Amino acid sequence: MSAGARTDDRPLVLVADDEPDVLGSIVPFLSRSGFRVISAPDGRLALDEIRRHGPDACVLDVLMPGADGREVLRTLRREQNWVPVLLLTQVGEAVERAMALEEGADDYLNKPFDPHELVARVRAVLRRTRSGGPPLATASVLVSTFGLKVDRVGRRAWLRERELVITPKGFTLLEYLMVHQDELIERSRLLEVLWGFDDAVGTRAVDSRVAELRRVLGEDAAEPRWIATVQGKGYRFIAEVAGADSLDDA
Repeated sequence: MSAGARTDDRPLVLVADDEPDVLGSIVPFLSRSGFRVISAPDGRLALDEIRRHGPDACVLDVLMPGADGREVLRTLRREQNWVPVLLLTQVGEAVERAMALEEGADDYLNKPFDPHELVARVRAVLRRTRSGGPPLATASVLVSTFGLKVDRVGRRAWLRERELVITPKGFTLLEYLMVHQDELIERSRLLEVLWGFDDAVGTRAVDSRVAELRRVLGEDAAEPRWIATVQGKGYRFIAEVAGADSLDDA
């Protein structure tokens, strides 16, 4: 059925993985969770299915024959296809995850994973997809309230006219929170994003980076404009965020 001929309003999700056991477990679980699901055993077939059916979201394994998940992602973005993409990555591959996010992935999930977590991530990327243009995950510039502007290409940030001095880890944290605007991001998740699994650091390191951002932004943790603390859980970027293709457009 073509994308224009749909009569079922449930979100359509494509899952691509070359492991039959993975497809055999993910596809029925997503179906039971309220999605329509199509699947593909490799990247090239996944691209064919995406072009044919126009899914609302894609779940792609990074290691597949024909074309891996990141190659499929790059092809979609070159074609100006902004369908939300969640990549299934290997535990411990922090560099791979960072590159995937830079190339336009909306999120990632480490293998092995809890299928309930996959459903939560798919629902999250669907909620934050912006219609009519690139999602925040692919925007070159992020703009928020009170004059906060982040250049993801140049790795620079400004608050009104003042350029901010932020550590690399602090910048990555700010960028990730803004892209995932209004989502509760747990400390353990931010620990993965900033340091990966191989570094022996604790969640206090995440709190230190948040404290750095608040200091740089001049933000009061008791009355936050941008980053709110969710006690016992993590953090949420509460301000509105918009994306732009360049600083001139911001």
